[in-house]
Order: sequence, then structure tokens, then C-alpha cells
Amino acid sequence: MNAMAAPATASTLLPARTYSSARPVARTAARCLPRRSGGESMLSPSPLRLSAGRTRRAEAARASAAGAGGAPAAALPAALLFDCDGVLVDTEKDGHRISFNETFAERELGVSWDVELYGELLKIGGGKERMTAHFNKTVWPAKAPKTDEERKEFIASLHKRKTELFMALIEKKLLPLRPGVQRLIDEALGKGVKVAVCSTSNEKACRFQQ
Repeated sequence: MNAMAAPATASTLLPARTYSSARPVARTAARCLPRRSGGESMLSPSPLRLSAGRTRRAEAARASAAGAGGAPAAALPAALLFDCDGVLVDTEKDGHRISFNETFAERELGVSWDVELYGELLKIGGGKERMTAHFNKTVWPAKAPKTDEERKEFIASLHKRKTELFMALIEKKLLPLRPGVQRLIDEALGKGVKVAVCSTSNEKACRFQQ
């Protein structure tokens, strides 16, 4: 027969983080009941209970951990570390992609990246690497140079212009914070939690979005 443990009474349950500080509670042995006619014994497990002293200490620990509303107070992190692109601001879809397309249009390259295509290109790290991989896979624009060295310079010039257009979007505050970001940051700072941005994005762009 499988033995089923009876649930502990409410007064013996402790929040997870305070339970680890209490002394281990030994499980009481199951009582052996009279055997059935077939010789099989039935086990009746005794519920886990704390002694009166331990119960009082448990209740005191739970009360100490409870917040003003009576619920256990949640532990605060020491710091919140954010990435920038796609976390604080949806910069990839509505910022970098738009700036790439504006750059392509200015140079009359006949290239445009829609949301679906750009989502695939994001698997490639780095804007210059992204353009190079795309042109290598499809076809280089007719206005692009032919040699590898010249193409590197061509890609670098495209990326520089893209960055200028992207920064213009940032400076004009055309890329708002994602929903809930401002509230989360304000609450964290209000409770003394340090907040920082850890990103490989352009530092100036990160500072403009703070």
C-alpha cells in the first residue's frame, strides 16, 4: 500500500526563505494498523507537526517577514541591468531598420528591408556584417564597387550614414520607451535599487534614451 502523508496544518507552514533557517523537523514514523485478512498491513502516516515552541518561533518568523499588507515581503535585487535595443526601446524594428532603409533610399540602391526580412538579418551580429551578408546572399547593388576593399569602404560609409539617421531619431525623441519601462525604473530607483544599461549599442544613443 502507498502511504499518503496528511497535509501539515497552516500553523506549521513557513515561507520558503525563512524555512531554511529553522531546525530540521524529523518525520514521525507511520503507525502500523491491524493486518487485513489477506495478511497485508495498512500504514497510516502521522501528519508532520512542529512542537509548540517551534510553532511559536515559526509564527514569529513569518510575522517578521510579512510586509505591511500581511504578505511576505519580496526580496529586492541589488541592481537591475538592462540591454538597450529591444529591451528599453524597440530600436531594431522602428529605429535601426528605418534608418537602414532611409540610407539605402538616399543612395538609390533599390534595397528595402521589411520587418520579416530584418528579423532574419538580426541573427547576424553587427550592422556592417548584416549588410555584407545580405548583399553576398542576394546581389550587390549596381552602384556598389566591385573589389572587396572598396566594398568594405562602401559598407562602412552606409553604416556611418545609418548611424547618423538613427541618432536623429533618438535626439528627436521619436522612439519612446517600451510600455512599463519608465515605471519599473522609477520604482527601482525609489527603493534604492541601482539601475544601469549594459549594451554594445552606441553609447550616445543609450544616454539619449535614459
